[in-house]
Amino acid sequence: MKYNITYQATVTPMTILKEHLDKCAVDYKLTGMGEVELEEGIPEDRYKELEASLNRYSIEILNDEKSQLVQRVKNLLLELAYDDKPQLMTLSCYLSSQLNFSYGYISYIFTMKTLTSIENYLIMLRIERAKKLIIEDILSLKEISAALNYSSIGHFSRQFKKTTGITISVFKKIITNRRNRPLVKYQ
Repeated sequence: MKYNITYQATVTPMTILKEHLDKCAVDYKLTGMGEVELEEGIPEDRYKELEASLNRYSIEILNDEKSQLVQRVKNLLLELAYDDKPQLMTLSCYLSSQLNFSYGYISYIFTMKTLTSIENYLIMLRIERAKKLIIEDILSLKEISAALNYSSIGHFSRQFKKTTGITISVFKKIITNRRNRPLVKYQ
């Protein structure tokens, strides 16, 4: 049986996962980013023990196919958002080829489970990456725009404002003000 794992932990999630699977004496195979295939059925009591121990690290076992599909889409979108190479195929073709489902089906399930579209989710990931790059202050806006696969700085700027509610220049001012603000000690 195949399981998908979602996590929000600062420690390496796969290390935690391996440790807990070994502790529960479960035979497994890591099959991909956040995916684990159990070699045999796991008894209910060990499954519950594993689920509870992973839960402490904000690691969740996704055992229904639709939730697994959504997590796989999120993983692929995260890879796309952090890949500086130009996209050679459309998002719909890429997801369909990677997941072996029609884009209509993938999109329907993703929207049903997350209440947002695949495109909006990818935009959100790209804007989060853009914020990090702006804070690092190493790349120019033109370089950031290109790294995020935007067709122009104007398009990137409009997406940034639409997503965050503020312009890039206002965001930069906020960051500058926070950096220059003296630390206040509370007693």
